[in-house]
Amino acid sequence: MRASPVILCPAILCLASLAAPLAARTPNPPAPDYAAAIADAKRPAEARALDESRKPAETLAFLGLKRGMKAADIMTGSGYWAEIMADAVGPTGKVTAFEPNQFYTQPEEQKKWQALVARRPDVQWVRYPFEAFSAPADSFDFTIINLSYHDLYWQSEKYGIPRTDPAAFVKRLYAATKPGGIVGIVDHVGAAGDTRAIVDKVHRIDPAVVKADFIAAGFTLEADSPLLANAADDHAKLVFDPAVRGKTDRFLFRFRKAG
Repeated sequence: MRASPVILCPAILCLASLAAPLAARTPNPPAPDYAAAIADAKRPAEARALDESRKPAETLAFLGLKRGMKAADIMTGSGYWAEIMADAVGPTGKVTAFEPNQFYTQPEEQKKWQALVARRPDVQWVRYPFEAFSAPADSFDFTIINLSYHDLYWQSEKYGIPRTDPAAFVKRLYAATKPGGIVGIVDHVGAAGDTRAIVDKVHRIDPAVVKADFIAAGFTLEADSPLLANAADDHAKLVFDPAVRGKTDRFLFRFRKAG
């Protein structure tokens, strides 16, 4: 029997040939086309009207949303971020939008919710008790909470919101975040002091409180951005005051769970 020839190659070429298939198996995901997501014709006019103040492309780029991610929008409200994110993560990703049971309870509000769900069947819409958020462990690569984290310090008999434990919420969010996962927080800047009293009065929160809450749960504050800052806002007005609505001074934090 004729022996097969032995083929030798320089070490660097052999290593390259071994590395190439590995690199092909683990490519970096392409950056999302934020402009296309924002331009999606399915987005309602009310959402488009918020784009100037919310700067969605710049915000999501800073936070690090990528195609293929499993992402969450907690306290989604009108679904503003969920709809943009659903397009941005693409068909290999998935967005779950969480909304408390205490909201969208009246007949007209329920119609709006049903229209939102029907418009975006690609999003997983989840209702949950405001005071008892939960999700399976290691569910999400990315989470955003926009202008709502302060509400964990709020209670309202009118809306059926009991006193909530923010530390328990962030602990559950930490468990639901994958190792290396990101949580982005956007909120209205508030003064230092009695957090619950300030939230009740003006629906703002001291950024230092948010930092402390997330660090205590195990997250690292990886970066913050002045993208949504407004030095002309004196932090004393209720965020719904026409003089500042949509123009409040906002902080933007990117937290990460260790990989």
